[in-house]
Amino acid sequence: MSVIGTGYLGATHAACMAELGHEVIGVDVDDNKINQLTGGEVPFYEPGLPEILRRNLDDARLRFTADYADAAAFAHVHFLGVGTPQERGSYAADLTYVNAVIDTLVPLLEGDHLIVGKSTVPVGTAQALQERADALAGPDTNVEIAWNPEFLRESHGVEDTIHPDRIVIGLRDGSRAEGVLREVYASQIAEDIPFLVMDLATSELVKASANAFLATKISFINAVAEVCEAAGADVTKLADAIGYDERIGRKFLGAGLGFGGGCLPKDIRAFMARAGELGADQALTFLREVDAINMRQRERLVLMAKEFLGGSVMGRRITVLGAAFKANSDDVRDSPALSVAGQLNLAGADVSVFDPQAMGNARKVFPTLTYADTLDEALTGADLVILATEWRQFRDMDPRHVGELVAQRRIIDGRNVLDVDAWQAEGWTIGALGRSL
Repeated sequence: MSVIGTGYLGATHAACMAELGHEVIGVDVDDNKINQLTGGEVPFYEPGLPEILRRNLDDARLRFTADYADAAAFAHVHFLGVGTPQERGSYAADLTYVNAVIDTLVPLLEGDHLIVGKSTVPVGTAQALQERADALAGPDTNVEIAWNPEFLRESHGVEDTIHPDRIVIGLRDGSRAEGVLREVYASQIAEDIPFLVMDLATSELVKASANAFLATKISFINAVAEVCEAAGADVTKLADAIGYDERIGRKFLGAGLGFGGGCLPKDIRAFMARAGELGADQALTFLREVDAINMRQRERLVLMAKEFLGGSVMGRRITVLGAAFKANSDDVRDSPALSVAGQLNLAGADVSVFDPQAMGNARKVFPTLTYADTLDEALTGADLVILATEWRQFRDMDPRHVGELVAQRRIIDGRNVLDVDAWQAEGWTIGALGRSL
């Protein structure tokens, strides 16, 4: 098989498919990515992936190329894993890269080929790509488009690829591709992992709906957190209590800075945009408020920082712990942590940022911020500390040791993960969204 696109999704899928015993060629137009991967280097942080990559390169089950003709000659099953970013000036998904794969690959194909989309796309994309492929295919070539949406969690990508909680397959009417995909995922099917076959449109909507639901759940608890603050209640205890209801569950009820990254924000916006194109825009108007609540969390934390420092952050030294949008990742796309750091910097604060993995990517996005080389360096002399990404290194900080480094013992727990009693016992003034501390 080939895997087109070697970003987070494509590189992880290619390496894990090789780990499952398949012969895989990864394809990308970025020569730098190809060279890094060929050399056994993963261009992003993902626990466990470097070992799998190197093992399968050594075993010759995996290789990488920038040559589409190589992939066309090598494989008859092609996974499409390129990005679908938000269009500039619009909520809609930009399908430029997806269309480019079809336009480049299909004219090179001969015989029977299956292109399996994994990227998150607006409903109707697979059908449009099928029509595009049909127009480009040679007279003796048959190309079928199927869809197999990914459900990867960054920092759990390897586990989610090799042992997914479900496999969703979208096929056109009269398709004969189910047998091929059952062979691809034979080891997972043998583990009794659900293998769900449906039409193309439904498969495309599964991923959009899943992300919209998760985003809604996060924004719901953050909206309740505002009410908790106004009422003097504790959102963490509230979340524990409602989480025992099996219809609700405790996951994704962590009140705090909200969600970011390359998926949830742009996917819910693309879902709204596509619903509008289909004439069903009223059905998803609630997602606008979900998005607004999420963005408001960042503003609320900045306001809390100003309150902690007497109404203004001008000239004050603030340490922001975290740059990645979540722990165990180096992804800074739409990062709440960097958004807060940037806003404080614009308000006149002297902001120092530290993250265990995302410093290089953060510097590219916010080059004007100050980046510390170590946690202790970041904390030294701080008037206020803000925990913005829930790295274990930050959660496990010793409040006594940290207290000896900072100028003033003030901390805002933007993720509600610290032991409040332990920090207060060491003389810290601690704040958190959704709690009266």
